[in-house]
Amino acid sequence: MPAALAPTRHPDPAWRGRVIATVAGLLLLWPMLTASEFKPWILFDPQSLRAAGMFLSDFLRPATGAEFLAMVLRETWQTVAIATAGLTLALLGAIPATFIITERLSISTLGTGRMRPAAMLVRQLLRWVLVLLRSVPELVWALLFVRIVGLGPTAGVLAIALTYCGMLAKVYAEILESSSAHATDALLAGGSGRISALLFGALPDSAAELVSYTVYRWECAIRGSAVMGFVGAGGLGQRMDESTKMMAGGEVSTMLIMFVLLVALADLVSKLLRRRLG
Repeated sequence: MPAALAPTRHPDPAWRGRVIATVAGLLLLWPMLTASEFKPWILFDPQSLRAAGMFLSDFLRPATGAEFLAMVLRETWQTVAIATAGLTLALLGAIPATFIITERLSISTLGTGRMRPAAMLVRQLLRWVLVLLRSVPELVWALLFVRIVGLGPTAGVLAIALTYCGMLAKVYAEILESSSAHATDALLAGGSGRISALLFGALPDSAAELVSYTVYRWECAIRGSAVMGFVGAGGLGQRMDESTKMMAGGEVSTMLIMFVLLVALADLVSKLLRRRLG
Protein backbone atom coordinates (compact mmCIF):
# COMPACT_ATOMS: atom_id res chain seq x y z
CA MET A 1 0.00 0.00 0.00
CA PRO A 2 1.42 3.43 -0.86
CA ALA A 3 2.58 5.48 2.11
CA ALA A 4 0.11 8.25 1.21
CA LEU A 5 -2.83 5.79 1.52
CA ALA A 6 -1.66 4.05 4.72
CA PRO A 7 -3.98 4.67 7.74
CA THR A 8 -2.57 7.20 10.17
CA ARG A 9 -1.85 5.87 13.66
CA HIS A 10 -2.85 7.81 16.74
CA PRO A 11 0.22 9.18 18.60
CA ASP A 12 -1.09 7.63 21.85
CA PRO A 13 -1.52 3.86 21.38
CA ALA A 14 -3.61 3.65 24.59
CA TRP A 15 -6.07 6.38 23.63
CA ARG A 16 -9.03 4.03 23.29
CA GLY A 17 -8.53 2.70 26.82
CA ARG A 18 -8.20 6.22 28.20
CA VAL A 19 -11.39 7.37 26.46
CA ILE A 20 -13.33 4.32 27.68
CA ALA A 21 -12.06 4.82 31.25
CA THR A 22 -13.01 8.52 31.17
CA VAL A 23 -16.52 7.79 29.89
CA ALA A 24 -16.99 5.02 32.46
CA GLY A 25 -15.82 7.37 35.22
CA LEU A 26 -18.28 10.05 34.15
CA LEU A 27 -21.12 7.51 34.02
CA LEU A 28 -20.29 6.42 37.57
CA LEU A 29 -19.89 9.99 38.79
CA TRP A 30 -23.27 11.19 37.57
CA PRO A 31 -25.47 9.06 39.90
CA MET A 32 -23.18 9.99 42.81
CA LEU A 33 -23.65 13.70 42.09
CA THR A 34 -27.38 13.14 41.85
CA ALA A 35 -27.49 11.24 45.15
CA SER A 36 -25.45 13.95 46.90
CA GLU A 37 -27.86 16.63 45.60
CA PHE A 38 -24.93 18.64 44.27
CA LYS A 39 -26.42 21.96 43.05
CA PRO A 40 -23.64 24.51 42.47
CA TRP A 41 -26.02 26.98 40.82
CA ILE A 42 -27.48 27.77 44.25
CA LEU A 43 -24.31 29.79 44.88
CA PHE A 44 -25.46 32.27 42.23
CA ASP A 45 -28.90 32.78 43.73
CA PRO A 46 -29.44 36.55 44.33
CA GLN A 47 -30.30 36.04 47.99
CA SER A 48 -27.23 33.84 48.53
CA LEU A 49 -25.00 36.38 46.78
CA ARG A 50 -26.36 39.20 48.97
CA ALA A 51 -25.74 37.27 52.19
CA ALA A 52 -22.25 36.25 51.05
CA GLY A 53 -21.39 39.82 50.11
CA MET A 54 -22.46 41.16 53.51
CA PHE A 55 -20.50 38.45 55.32
CA LEU A 56 -17.35 38.96 53.24
CA SER A 57 -17.41 42.74 53.65
CA ASP A 58 -17.36 42.23 57.42
CA PHE A 59 -14.89 39.32 57.15
CA LEU A 60 -12.25 41.57 55.59
CA ARG A 61 -12.21 43.68 58.77
CA PRO A 62 -11.09 41.32 61.58
CA ALA A 63 -12.45 42.09 65.05
CA THR A 64 -9.75 43.57 67.28
CA GLY A 65 -11.59 44.54 70.46
CA ALA A 66 -9.57 43.91 73.63
CA GLU A 67 -12.33 41.92 75.31
CA PHE A 68 -12.91 39.82 72.22
CA LEU A 69 -9.18 39.11 71.74
CA ALA A 70 -8.90 38.05 75.38
CA MET A 71 -11.75 35.60 74.84
CA VAL A 72 -10.08 34.24 71.68
CA LEU A 73 -6.84 33.64 73.57
CA ARG A 74 -8.70 31.81 76.34
CA GLU A 75 -10.48 29.59 73.84
CA THR A 76 -7.24 28.94 71.96
CA TRP A 77 -5.58 27.80 75.17
CA GLN A 78 -8.58 25.58 75.89
CA THR A 79 -8.26 24.05 72.42
CA VAL A 80 -4.63 23.11 73.12
CA ALA A 81 -5.63 21.77 76.55
CA ILE A 82 -8.38 19.60 75.04
CA ALA A 83 -5.96 18.11 72.52
CA THR A 84 -3.25 17.45 75.11
CA ALA A 85 -5.61 15.96 77.71
CA GLY A 86 -7.30 13.79 75.08
CA LEU A 87 -3.99 12.48 73.77
CA THR A 88 -2.79 11.74 77.32
CA LEU A 89 -5.91 9.66 78.03
CA ALA A 90 -5.43 7.92 74.68
CA LEU A 91 -1.88 6.97 75.65
CA LEU A 92 -3.12 5.49 78.94
CA GLY A 93 -5.18 3.04 76.92
CA ALA A 94 -2.94 2.64 73.87
CA ILE A 95 0.26 1.65 75.70
CA PRO A 96 -1.22 -1.38 77.54
CA ALA A 97 -3.14 -2.37 74.40
CA THR A 98 0.07 -2.23 72.37
CA PHE A 99 1.80 -4.42 74.95
CA ILE A 100 -0.96 -7.03 74.59
CA ILE A 101 -1.44 -7.14 70.81
CA THR A 102 2.24 -7.07 69.80
CA GLU A 103 2.96 -10.66 68.77
CA ARG A 104 6.72 -10.17 68.94
CA LEU A 105 6.42 -9.96 72.73
CA SER A 106 4.54 -13.26 72.95
CA ILE A 107 6.34 -15.83 75.07
CA SER A 108 4.08 -18.65 73.83
CA THR A 109 5.55 -18.42 70.31
CA LEU A 110 9.07 -19.22 71.49
CA GLY A 111 10.38 -22.52 70.18
CA THR A 112 7.17 -23.66 68.45
CA GLY A 113 6.54 -20.38 66.63
CA ARG A 114 2.82 -20.85 67.30
CA MET A 115 0.75 -18.79 69.72
CA ARG A 116 -1.49 -20.45 72.29
CA PRO A 117 -5.21 -20.32 71.35
CA ALA A 118 -6.15 -18.35 74.48
CA ALA A 119 -3.49 -15.71 73.82
CA MET A 120 -4.51 -15.50 70.17
CA LEU A 121 -8.18 -15.03 71.12
CA VAL A 122 -7.40 -12.23 73.58
CA ARG A 123 -5.24 -10.43 71.03
CA GLN A 124 -7.88 -10.75 68.31
CA LEU A 125 -10.69 -9.47 70.54
CA LEU A 126 -8.60 -6.47 71.58
CA ARG A 127 -7.73 -5.76 67.95
CA TRP A 128 -11.45 -5.64 67.09
CA VAL A 129 -12.05 -3.22 69.97
CA LEU A 130 -9.28 -0.99 68.63
CA VAL A 131 -10.75 -1.22 65.12
CA LEU A 132 -14.09 -0.03 66.52
CA LEU A 133 -12.48 2.89 68.36
CA ARG A 134 -10.56 4.21 65.38
CA SER A 135 -13.30 3.49 62.83
CA VAL A 136 -15.62 6.07 64.41
CA PRO A 137 -14.30 9.60 63.66
CA GLU A 138 -13.65 11.83 66.65
CA LEU A 139 -16.32 14.20 65.37
CA VAL A 140 -18.95 11.47 65.71
CA TRP A 141 -17.69 10.54 69.19
CA ALA A 142 -17.90 14.24 70.10
CA LEU A 143 -21.52 14.39 68.94
CA LEU A 144 -22.35 11.37 71.11
CA PHE A 145 -20.58 12.72 74.19
CA VAL A 146 -22.18 16.15 73.80
CA ARG A 147 -25.53 14.38 74.16
CA ILE A 148 -24.28 12.44 77.20
CA VAL A 149 -22.19 14.96 79.18
CA GLY A 150 -23.48 18.18 77.63
CA LEU A 151 -21.71 21.02 75.84
CA GLY A 152 -18.12 21.74 76.76
CA PRO A 153 -14.56 20.48 76.51
CA THR A 154 -15.20 17.18 78.31
CA ALA A 155 -16.89 15.80 75.19
CA GLY A 156 -13.89 16.79 73.06
CA VAL A 157 -11.37 15.23 75.43
CA LEU A 158 -13.24 11.92 75.53
CA ALA A 159 -13.73 11.89 71.76
CA ILE A 160 -10.02 12.37 71.09
CA ALA A 161 -9.12 9.80 73.75
CA LEU A 162 -11.24 7.04 72.20
CA THR A 163 -10.34 7.59 68.55
CA TYR A 164 -6.63 8.17 69.15
CA CYS A 165 -6.37 5.19 71.51
CA GLY A 166 -7.27 2.91 68.60
CA MET A 167 -4.95 4.73 66.19
CA LEU A 168 -1.95 4.87 68.52
CA ALA A 169 -2.17 1.23 69.62
CA LYS A 170 -2.37 0.00 66.03
CA VAL A 171 0.58 2.05 64.78
CA TYR A 172 2.67 1.43 67.91
CA ALA A 173 2.24 -2.33 67.46
CA GLU A 174 3.18 -2.12 63.77
CA ILE A 175 6.30 -0.09 64.61
CA LEU A 176 7.38 -2.60 67.24
CA GLU A 177 6.65 -5.53 64.92
CA SER A 178 8.80 -3.99 62.18
CA SER A 179 11.78 -3.39 64.48
CA SER A 180 14.71 -5.77 64.71
CA ALA A 181 13.63 -9.01 66.39
CA HIS A 182 17.09 -10.21 67.45
CA ALA A 183 17.32 -8.42 70.80
CA THR A 184 13.71 -9.12 71.77
CA ASP A 185 13.90 -12.82 70.89
CA ALA A 186 17.21 -13.20 72.73
CA LEU A 187 15.81 -11.65 75.90
CA LEU A 188 12.65 -13.75 75.83
CA ALA A 189 14.60 -16.93 75.08
CA GLY A 190 16.91 -16.17 78.02
CA GLY A 191 13.98 -16.10 80.44
CA SER A 192 13.35 -12.35 80.49
CA GLY A 193 9.83 -11.10 81.07
CA ARG A 194 7.75 -9.34 78.43
CA ILE A 195 8.19 -5.92 80.02
CA SER A 196 11.97 -6.28 80.08
CA ALA A 197 11.93 -7.48 76.46
CA LEU A 198 9.90 -4.41 75.52
CA LEU A 199 12.04 -1.92 77.44
CA PHE A 200 15.47 -3.30 76.55
CA GLY A 201 14.80 -5.12 73.28
CA ALA A 202 12.12 -3.44 71.17
CA LEU A 203 12.06 0.15 72.45
CA PRO A 204 15.70 1.16 71.83
CA ASP A 205 15.26 0.39 68.12
CA SER A 206 11.83 2.04 67.80
CA ALA A 207 11.82 4.89 70.32
CA ALA A 208 12.47 7.70 67.83
CA GLU A 209 9.73 6.53 65.47
CA LEU A 210 7.26 6.04 68.32
CA VAL A 211 7.83 9.53 69.73
CA SER A 212 7.71 11.08 66.27
CA TYR A 213 4.33 9.51 65.55
CA THR A 214 3.02 10.57 68.97
CA VAL A 215 3.99 14.19 68.31
CA TYR A 216 2.32 14.02 64.91
CA ARG A 217 -0.87 12.74 66.55
CA TRP A 218 -0.76 15.62 69.05
CA GLU A 219 -0.61 18.02 66.11
CA CYS A 220 -3.63 16.26 64.56
CA ALA A 221 -5.45 16.39 67.91
CA ILE A 222 -5.11 20.18 67.99
CA ARG A 223 -6.73 20.41 64.57
CA GLY A 224 -9.39 17.93 65.58
CA SER A 225 -10.22 19.71 68.84
CA ALA A 226 -10.81 22.95 66.96
CA VAL A 227 -13.12 21.21 64.47
CA MET A 228 -15.04 19.39 67.22
CA GLY A 229 -15.91 22.74 68.72
CA PHE A 230 -18.42 23.13 65.90
CA VAL A 231 -20.56 20.39 67.47
CA GLY A 232 -20.36 21.94 70.93
CA ALA A 233 -17.22 20.25 72.28
CA GLY A 234 -15.67 23.52 73.51
CA GLY A 235 -12.62 25.43 72.41
CA LEU A 236 -12.07 27.85 69.58
CA GLY A 237 -14.28 25.96 67.16
CA GLN A 238 -17.37 26.38 69.30
CA ARG A 239 -16.93 30.16 69.45
CA MET A 240 -16.30 30.27 65.71
CA ASP A 241 -19.51 28.34 65.12
CA GLU A 242 -21.48 30.83 67.25
CA SER A 243 -20.03 33.81 65.36
CA THR A 244 -20.72 32.14 62.02
CA LYS A 245 -24.37 31.61 62.91
CA MET A 246 -24.64 35.31 63.82
CA MET A 247 -22.96 36.22 60.48
CA ALA A 248 -20.29 38.13 62.42
CA GLY A 249 -17.64 38.03 59.70
CA GLY A 250 -15.08 40.11 61.58
CA GLU A 251 -15.12 37.76 64.58
CA VAL A 252 -14.89 34.71 62.32
CA SER A 253 -11.93 36.29 60.52
CA THR A 254 -10.03 36.90 63.76
CA MET A 255 -10.66 33.38 65.06
CA LEU A 256 -9.72 31.88 61.72
CA ILE A 257 -6.41 33.77 61.78
CA MET A 258 -5.80 32.50 65.32
CA PHE A 259 -6.67 28.97 64.25
CA VAL A 260 -4.18 29.12 61.36
CA LEU A 261 -1.49 30.44 63.70
CA LEU A 262 -2.27 27.70 66.21
CA VAL A 263 -1.95 24.94 63.61
CA ALA A 264 1.25 26.54 62.26
CA LEU A 265 2.70 26.65 65.78
CA ALA A 266 1.80 23.00 66.37
CA ASP A 267 3.43 22.10 63.07
CA LEU A 268 6.58 24.03 64.04
CA VAL A 269 6.82 22.29 67.42
CA SER A 270 6.29 18.94 65.71
CA LYS A 271 9.08 19.62 63.21
CA LEU A 272 11.50 20.74 65.92
CA LEU A 273 10.88 17.64 67.99
CA ARG A 274 11.23 15.34 64.98
CA ARG A 275 14.51 17.07 64.10
CA ARG A 276 15.81 16.50 67.62
CA LEU A 277 14.76 12.87 67.49
CA GLY A 278 16.25 12.38 64.04
